Parts: sequence; structure tokens; C-alpha cells
Amino acid sequence: MDDTRKYLPEIYRSFRSRFEDVVERHDAVAEAVDAAGPLNEQTIRLVKLGLAVGAQAEGAVRSNVRKSLDAGLSREAIEHVILLGLTTRGFPATVAAWQWASEVWSNREEH
Repeated sequence: MDDTRKYLPEIYRSFRSRFEDVVERHDAVAEAVDAAGPLNEQTIRLVKLGLAVGAQAEGAVRSNVRKSLDAGLSREAIEHVILLGLTTRGFPATVAAWQWASEVWSNREEH
């Protein structure tokens, strides 16, 4: 398995393997949506991170933190997006998102 996939939860990798055709089509839709407008990759990543924080979707927060870092965004920019959730989503959700992001950063530093 390549390095870009080893951080994915086993259940997610298993789902992708079991329903490969469906997942490939879903990935294609995601790529088309990203390309459908004028936003650049970094802006797309931050918007998706904000949506994930708002939904309090742990897996999506973690994924979008990784993708934001891969797109060249700083930890400070990512933390700012998470912090912006404080007045909309609330303190507990913001702290939870910050914890998930912190775990991604810790895992990156270990490897």
C-alpha cells in the first residue's frame, strides 16, 4: 500500500475495495465538483474543512486537514478555519475538530 493510503481507517479501505466501481465513480464526481467553479485548490480545501467542522464529521475533518496540508496550507490557516466554527457551531464542536486536527499533525510529525 502506498504512503498516501496507509493512514486511512481499515473499514474505509475495505469499503473502497469491496465497492471499487462505485467508489471510483464517486471519486470522479468529487473531482468534477471541485473543478466546476473558480475556486483554487487551497480555497476548496478550506471550505470543505469548514463544512466538515460544521457537520462535526470526524473523518471528514481529518481527511480535509490532511488534504489541506498536502495543498500547501499552513497549520495556522487550518486552525483559523477550525476556530471560525466557534461562533457558529459552538465550543465543544470546535474543540473536538481541533483535537482531530491535532492528531493528524502529530501523526505527520511521527512519520
